[in-house]
Amino acid sequence: MTLPAEFPRPVPDGDSRPYWEGLARGELLIQRCAACGRFVFYPRSFCPHCSSDQLVWTAARGTGVVYSYTVVHQAYGPFAGQTPFVVALIDLDEGVRMMARITRAGGRDGGPTESVCIGARVRVIFERIDDDLTLPYFALAE
Repeated sequence: MTLPAEFPRPVPDGDSRPYWEGLARGELLIQRCAACGRFVFYPRSFCPHCSSDQLVWTAARGTGVVYSYTVVHQAYGPFAGQTPFVVALIDLDEGVRMMARITRAGGRDGGPTESVCIGARVRVIFERIDDDLTLPYFALAE
């Protein structure tokens, strides 16, 4: 899949590089604090629960539920040609929340705008944008 040149691209840093590398391998990695045992997302240097710097990368199951969502019908810039699409807050089974698009299992286009509801079970899928970028999307669990 090719995105417009003006598409905002992530800039991996020391904290997030393992996350982006995991996505490229088809793994959804999140951090877990070795001191308090709690999961952490978004990537960071210190645990937000206990302030420990002992965060370890672990593979998430990639399943969860829709906490909230919106259907985007009007978009601008690089997203203008992609409407309608669903953006959701996903509560992963590990207890962290992340934002991602919800799509059909086969790909981003023609997302399931009418089927999404709060509490719906979802699973991660990986959308390879190009050689340098893979993004996590979620599909409704069957």
